[in-house]
Amino acid sequence: MVSNPAPPRDSARLARTIIWILLAVTVAGGLAWYAMFTAGRQQAVPPVPGSEQLVRADSHRLTTPSVEKAQLVEFLDFECPSCGSIHPVVEELKAEFGDRITFVHRHFPLSMHPNSGQAALAAEAAGQQGQYQQMANRLFETQPQWAGSQQSQAPLFRTYAEELGLDLALYDAAVADQRTEERVLADIADGKALGVSGTPTFFLNGEKLTLTTKADFRQKLADAVG
Repeated sequence: MVSNPAPPRDSARLARTIIWILLAVTVAGGLAWYAMFTAGRQQAVPPVPGSEQLVRADSHRLTTPSVEKAQLVEFLDFECPSCGSIHPVVEELKAEFGDRITFVHRHFPLSMHPNSGQAALAAEAAGQQGQYQQMANRLFETQPQWAGSQQSQAPLFRTYAEELGLDLALYDAAVADQRTEERVLADIADGKALGVSGTPTFFLNGEKLTLTTKADFRQKLADAVG
């Protein structure tokens, strides 16, 4: 016996029911796919660890040991008297431990020092010609001559660039380039994120140091390299 077809109203109701079921399945499947996709995207973008704020790819590494046993990061201000005073100590330690410890400079010019920002730009501009460390040393060595002046010391810093044999046209362009300023500002931002509030501030293997004496400083580095 052939069954009678469903009345038109029942057929329409059945069709709508099937459509809603199919839509529900499609939406549920789409949401599940989207959740899996976004989860994959979130896992593919790792969070920025603190170590990346300590040392960036373009940070100034003053030593490059073949086997690094420790890393010393200094946030500094070229016009800061304390930075100037400890600079010779850091140079001694660098000569002693530079084959095992990577010494790193990060900028942190303080607003109280009128020419610290310009000094950082001068060092960065010199760095673009492979002379960062030489300019940094020159700035610290001559700090008593220019620190605290209310007049811009940019012309003096330019004479240092000339004495170092830099291409002055390239130097001038780098000092004026907004990207050079942004490079310094990025260091400042990292420093603030790490809790830096003054200079010099040192981090040894990610730990902020509290220093009392030169002997204490040296001992901490010796302990770090074993």
